[in-house]
Amino acid sequence: MSVNTEITGLLTRLADAWNAGDATAYGGLFTEDADYIAFNGMHSEGRAAIEASHRWLFDGPLRGSAMAAPNGRIKVKPLADGAVLVISKGGTAVAGEFRESIVSFTAVSTPEGWRFTSFQNTRVAR
Repeated sequence: MSVNTEITGLLTRLADAWNAGDATAYGGLFTEDADYIAFNGMHSEGRAAIEASHRWLFDGPLRGSAMAAPNGRIKVKPLADGAVLVISKGGTAVAGEFRESIVSFTAVSTPEGWRFTSFQNTRVAR
């Protein structure tokens, strides 16, 4: 299986976990020491913090929100053996309003498969 196919699958699992409101599954797609920077500048450090913050979001302000599955152009740029930069359009729908973003990830190959080790979300200006 190609790296591009594996990364697309990882992005799809991320959207599936978000759409199910499953913070454990969402956090499980990140490495133990991942860095996660949200659109508002909030920085979560580590899988446990990513899971906890998303549990709060999924149970509260983002309950019922939907993340778009990957579509269109996904840039996967090799950085080193077993490490790639991923840039994709994305976004979430909250209360019927779609919030478009450009997102970037660093993904690394682990014994459990590809996982994200960094994430940055930048909202697209309207």
